[in-house]
Amino acid sequence: MFKKKKSIAGFKEVEYEVMRDRQNTCITVCNMENIDPVGVHTGDSIVVAPSQTLTDQDYQMLRSASLKIISALDVVGGCNIQFALDPLSKEYFVIEVNPRVSRSSALASKATGYPIAKNGS
Repeated sequence: MFKKKKSIAGFKEVEYEVMRDRQNTCITVCNMENIDPVGVHTGDSIVVAPSQTLTDQDYQMLRSASLKIISALDVVGGCNIQFALDPLSKEYFVIEVNPRVSRSSALASKATGYPIAKNGS
């Protein structure tokens, strides 16, 4: 039996930089949006912070998912979570979870002024 896989090419690519401490206090430091859709390599795309085209409902939905993910994985420190969001159906998929300070963390730090590397390792 064959299973049809759904393509996420063309979906919006959105990232959340989140942090969690040992007491399970979680914060969203920043969210970022790739101008190009999923399918264009992140390194070849322009990223803006904060996101510019998400509705408040989309923003809150992905923010809640990010905070649930960092708690469920028991990550202490900084974590970058990347999503693919279908802007029509509002369905989303987790593309990648980086439970560490990353290149995206540096961009989020610049955009917000929050020292993620200092507090997130």
